[in-house]
Amino acid sequence: MELQKRTWAEISLDNIEHNYRTIKAHLPAGCRFLGVVKADAYGHGAVRVSRRLEEAGADYLAVSCLDEALELRNAGIKMPVLILGHTPARFVPVLIDRDITQTVTCLAKAEEYSQEAVKYGKELKTHMKLDTGMSRLGFLCSGSLFDEGVEHVITSCRLPGLIAEGVYTHFAVADEPGEENEKYTLEQFDLFCRMIAAVEERGGITFPLRHCANTGAVLNYPQTALDMVRPGLLLYGYGDGGRLGLKPCMKIVTTVSTIKIHEKDTDVSYGRLFRTKRTTRMGVLPIGYADGLLRSLSNRCSFATEDGPAPQLGRICMDMCMVDLTDLPGVNIDSRIEIFGPNNSLEKLSEAAGTIPYELMCSVSKRVPRVYGDERD
Repeated sequence: MELQKRTWAEISLDNIEHNYRTIKAHLPAGCRFLGVVKADAYGHGAVRVSRRLEEAGADYLAVSCLDEALELRNAGIKMPVLILGHTPARFVPVLIDRDITQTVTCLAKAEEYSQEAVKYGKELKTHMKLDTGMSRLGFLCSGSLFDEGVEHVITSCRLPGLIAEGVYTHFAVADEPGEENEKYTLEQFDLFCRMIAAVEERGGITFPLRHCANTGAVLNYPQTALDMVRPGLLLYGYGDGGRLGLKPCMKIVTTVSTIKIHEKDTDVSYGRLFRTKRTTRMGVLPIGYADGLLRSLSNRCSFATEDGPAPQLGRICMDMCMVDLTDLPGVNIDSRIEIFGPNNSLEKLSEAAGTIPYELMCSVSKRVPRVYGDERD
């Protein structure tokens, strides 16, 4: 079926592979690469991105939940997949049968997984997660809880039906500049390493895979690479500040659907947030917040045309928004408009929205078709 040229996302799998190989070359010899493909690979399409990473030789994938893991398995992705979030224990047979690795975040969950695995008569592959300062998920182990944390991890690893393949933690501010953030990150890393050493010394348990380096740590703390790294934003071409030569992999494109000439002092869109200051040639674009263009960007951004930037006017609506084409006479009906991509910075757009690039990429909705111009047969 012919694609309706309303609004679409152009995804470059070649750039995904370029970024993978570039990051991989930046790592110590033997360090494995886990591609984070949760949230539909940050909006890029988890199945296609995972398939390209599998073909390119990546070692592991990470998703948020069981549904995301099953999507990959159902699509024929065979490489190891780690679920970073919680999975109810009743799904242990599914995890085992589909060869999916489950994160364990505390002793109680380990006991539940063990019980279900033993009942099923098979073993579940797991990675233990340590909470070293994110205060979200993981075995508590800081301060006075260190010894108890060590014992809980040892007990969890020894439970029947569980294979403790890996251990990991998550840095809170590895991508943030400043001495305090550096100090906090290094303290997290030190606690992580001390926990692993204590578990090995007291329990005789060695983890084949130790991983903690997210995007920020891959760039700023090479000593944290250990056995495997987990870059997310880096894989999709952002977050390196140009240091590695990564390439953005997503471009959001729309077209001009309508052009109208408004007189001076004409109110535009909901809330009358914008009033024309001159006779204005205004274009209507078929993209709005239902497509992922955040309403918070209203009156605060511009988009790229072949003739230059087109300022966005008035409040962004559910299905459309308006732009000023007065100084762009060459832009007409059906002209292409780049919302973000190589000609309109995602970083600047996210700053204007008061958010981060992650959110804008993940916000691109399912009704925006993904077009893969460089997908292999």
